[in-house]
Amino acid sequence: MRLTRSWLPTLAIFAATSLTTVHPSFANELKPLLENTEATSIQDGPIEIYVPPPENNTSGTCAALIKPILDNIISPYGKHWGILVEKLDDGTLLYTHNADRHFIPASNNKIFTTAAALRLKSPQSKIGSKSLRSWVDVTNIRSNNYYADTLLRHIGGQQAAKNALAKLGVDPSDFRQVDGSGLSRRNVATPRSLVTTLRAMYYTPQRDVFYSSLPVAGISGTLRNRMKGTPAQGTVYAKTGTLRGVRALSGYMNHPHFGIVVFSILGNNPNVSGSSLIASIDNIVLQLSSVRPCD
Repeated sequence: MRLTRSWLPTLAIFAATSLTTVHPSFANELKPLLENTEATSIQDGPIEIYVPPPENNTSGTCAALIKPILDNIISPYGKHWGILVEKLDDGTLLYTHNADRHFIPASNNKIFTTAAALRLKSPQSKIGSKSLRSWVDVTNIRSNNYYADTLLRHIGGQQAAKNALAKLGVDPSDFRQVDGSGLSRRNVATPRSLVTTLRAMYYTPQRDVFYSSLPVAGISGTLRNRMKGTPAQGTVYAKTGTLRGVRALSGYMNHPHFGIVVFSILGNNPNVSGSSLIASIDNIVLQLSSVRPCD
């Protein structure tokens, strides 16, 4: 298989490498990523990729080396990306890029809406004939805009949500909600505001309701067709975001070495196709899923 420039940092890191055969389902998942980096000669069935040699007894990339790999994925459009990745338990920083810059979050705005709703109302409380928990599930798993906007009105609007999130430690200047759904391009958020919300919600009594409302990579909701057959399948719980020129993914990763990792990836670039933005986001997640501690 011909490798393109996007793989050069990985090859530079692992000067001595061996080839391994990838399961066909993983190969199919990699094809759109490789096609977006202009790779050629991809045949049906198993393909080969470079991995660290088994004699090194490693299963991924040392955390100290993840920066050049992720920097390369978002190059040359780095200014259009905002990313923050941290360990949940102690806040150890794994990667940051424009973490305090405002971006259009698209449906990642629903993270703020549902978190505030769960802080202000009981999951068992009713909106019409359905419980708040049901409304939160539909809002996040299906990314239902009507449910999200109704939730925001139900809890008292934008200021009520901002006040609730401020009590979780979210800086009010780090985000602006003009609706509950994220449809408006006047919504803005920093990756840090989303990571702070996600981290804080994990330690609230509403954690299980909130966590289980997020789509699961390769399995459910708006992530059901993404990252299938990869290490991310079943281990990444995250909210997607989609507008013209905007793609986003923020949530949790159950990491084999670092425990729960919390992350936010916001891409705003009208000059790049939505499929390319998604491919970059998924590539970032897959790289993060293989990060290991440095020995």
